[in-house]
Amino acid sequence: MARSAGYCLLTIERGDKMTFMEKLQAGWNKGKFVCAGLDSELGKIPECVHCPGNGGLDIPETITMFNRFIVDATSDTVLAYKPNLAFYVAHGHKGLWALRDTVLYIKTMAPDVPVILDTKDMDIGNTNAGYVSMAFDYCQADAVTVNPYLGMEAAKPFLDQKDKGIIVLCRTSNPGAGEFQDLSVSVVPGHNMPLYQYVAYRVANDWNKNGNCAIVVGATYPEELSRVRETVGDMPILIPGIGAQGGDLEATVMAGKSSRNQGMIINSSRGLIFASSGSDFAEAARRETLKLHNSINQLLIA
Repeated sequence: MARSAGYCLLTIERGDKMTFMEKLQAGWNKGKFVCAGLDSELGKIPECVHCPGNGGLDIPETITMFNRFIVDATSDTVLAYKPNLAFYVAHGHKGLWALRDTVLYIKTMAPDVPVILDTKDMDIGNTNAGYVSMAFDYCQADAVTVNPYLGMEAAKPFLDQKDKGIIVLCRTSNPGAGEFQDLSVSVVPGHNMPLYQYVAYRVANDWNKNGNCAIVVGATYPEELSRVRETVGDMPILIPGIGAQGGDLEATVMAGKSSRNQGMIINSSRGLIFASSGSDFAEAARRETLKLHNSINQLLIA
């Protein structure tokens, strides 16, 4: 594996020509649905990236170098990238440098590929202004995931970012998701629905005034995914859970596709970026990304 150019902190101005939704639509028009999760856990990064024979790299260099190889190998095939904040903040300010540099590298090398920052943010009052600034000014992401628990009023600083994507947690992919998300709520007298479906309904009908909302539904729950698709129409759905979490791809595509056979952001993380622990990790990531890409498109034309 050849070592790429030396580490540097890239800087670019905020102000992409395309909005998040425009980037998604452009990708869907090319048959792209795969979202590569850049959950770049330091301990799983192949030893060859650490360059031990050259004195080694520090934490931000190692993570950034790994992500750059993944991006170089997959950017022509993916619809989006999704770094999860947890794998970066675990290393403090150095991890945040690596996150920011990764996003800016994507924007330089693959400017039409949107970056979804998976933070699951949401708070009250002025606190949200800090989250918005971190995601969109410092990291320069195209979209961010948010938790709906505090309601639309709290979400307003996010929703006001008209050119950005606001992706609201709805039915998550973890085994314990139903503890709260499956609770039955009374919308009008005599008509109940699960809480996750009510969240989807409210986001689609009340939160999405700027046309910049999407929702999260896990691939591990295809029946719920189908119900949410009926509820939100053609709104984009971010679908984690394919790959290591065991989501069934065929069931996911059949349940999650929009009326135009689009609308899906199908995420796989470990199954793509850690497909190999050897020096061929980038080639393996490309192979698995193409495999997932081709499988999705075959299901859509079947």
